[in-house]
Amino acid sequence: MNSLLSRLMKRVIRRGALTITDADGRTHEFGDGTGPRQAIKFHDKGVETALMRHPELTFGETYMQGRWTVTEGSLIGLLILFMNNMKVEHPSRLRLALRKWLRPITQHNTQSAARKNATHHYDVGNDIYRLFLDEDWQYSCAYFYQPDITLEEAQLAKKRHIAAKMLLEPGQKVLDIGCGWGGMGLYLADNANVDVVGITLADNQAARANERAAGRSNVTFRIQDYRNVAERFDRIVSVGMFEHVGVGYYDEYFRNCARLLKDDGVMLLHSIGRTDMPGSTNPFIAKYIFPGGYIPALSEVIPAIERAGLIVTDVEILRLHYAETLKHWRERFMAQRDKVVEIMDEAFLRMWEFYLAGSEASFRVGDMMVFQIQLTKDAFAVPLTRDYIPTAERALAARDSGRASTPSLVARHG
Repeated sequence: MNSLLSRLMKRVIRRGALTITDADGRTHEFGDGTGPRQAIKFHDKGVETALMRHPELTFGETYMQGRWTVTEGSLIGLLILFMNNMKVEHPSRLRLALRKWLRPITQHNTQSAARKNATHHYDVGNDIYRLFLDEDWQYSCAYFYQPDITLEEAQLAKKRHIAAKMLLEPGQKVLDIGCGWGGMGLYLADNANVDVVGITLADNQAARANERAAGRSNVTFRIQDYRNVAERFDRIVSVGMFEHVGVGYYDEYFRNCARLLKDDGVMLLHSIGRTDMPGSTNPFIAKYIFPGGYIPALSEVIPAIERAGLIVTDVEILRLHYAETLKHWRERFMAQRDKVVEIMDEAFLRMWEFYLAGSEASFRVGDMMVFQIQLTKDAFAVPLTRDYIPTAERALAARDSGRASTPSLVARHG
């Protein structure tokens, strides 16, 4: 093994047990030997050079190319091992600073760039997503109110949890920013008797959502940028879209939300966030998975909300819920590996395996979480306590199970 790479690995892997077999068949041990052993094998000498040049990008890139494989343990176990050690040994300050300075370029999400970035990820084809998502095609963090529930149950619970915070009343007009394949909008329309407009920038999502809403007069899905919406709404919901806005566009995003929200309206924002200070997007994710994407710290989000004239009325942090969601997705995805390769190819399979495993590891032991922020223009638009949330959830759960036909979703202000 290259002596420089060996020294780097000794510096980084101080805890745990890692064995690397190089392209010449020689084995190298790293860590203190504790915990389950993880082992990998390099299949060509060029892997070492690539890892020395840009490890944050090329570790995933060379895996995607099949240039190294896991021979003992698992990919998720390997990535957790690395992330646990990286809590102690961070990337160089210079590299982190450069990545932060480049954010205005890498996250230059004009309307045309945002459309292109959405197409990159979501237009891989609906046939891929149906292999691992739940039956409602929810592609965001589920809500595991109990640890042993199914993915379908947890995704339904997520929709209930969000709907409960929106204080919905029959006849209201709701905007769903980043509507995905329509599941959230359809759920709100079905369970709260509201009119929903959903917007997305992904053609495949819009086509699937409109197919599901065929014949419905109270649900409309459009290919439209949030900056171009003209109507005003009683309620706004955005689930899993804010990660694609770009850090330089937060002021514009919340100014538009304020413009679109009626004076007595309520908005619910659901997004991935960081538990620590602002950072930058992992280079592998930025290049291959979510170009233009960025996971914000709350310290970057709240000031933009304040500048837009919106009021934060509730914040909730969901910690390990996304780790469990990603575990379900990863296991379902890999169980369909033959179909994935048939639809795409082996490189795509390995790329997405690395993406799903890396994301799960980030939520399990890294600095990722999910936040839900409730926003209003009027401090009196929501009740004084949070008691209305479980009350509305119970009503929706009864509706979902067929025990009630008209749930009360609003707790009157007092």
